[in-house]
Amino acid sequence: MAGQPDLERADLVTMLADLAGKPAAEVGDRIGSMELAWLVHLVEQRLDRRLDLTDDQLAGIRTVDDALAVFRACLAAATPPHTSPDPMTAAADG
Repeated sequence: MAGQPDLERADLVTMLADLAGKPAAEVGDRIGSMELAWLVHLVEQRLDRRLDLTDDQLAGIRTVDDALAVFRACLAAATPPHTSPDPMTAAADG
């Protein structure tokens, strides 16, 4: 989708590998709560976007593929930071 940040499974695996200090090939598919918190933080930093995840979304993430699907859905639904209306301009227009 145009304008949507690129996020691939390999990106998440590389982030997890860096966290664990091991090669990406040795990263398992299952992720725990600490790894998930780390991934959310890194994706937000990398893409300069906030992932506003619900408790249900977080609870449903058990694997790298789960995380990728939820992150992509969240990013697709979010408004890019540069398109947010300026409150001063919106007030002047209204």
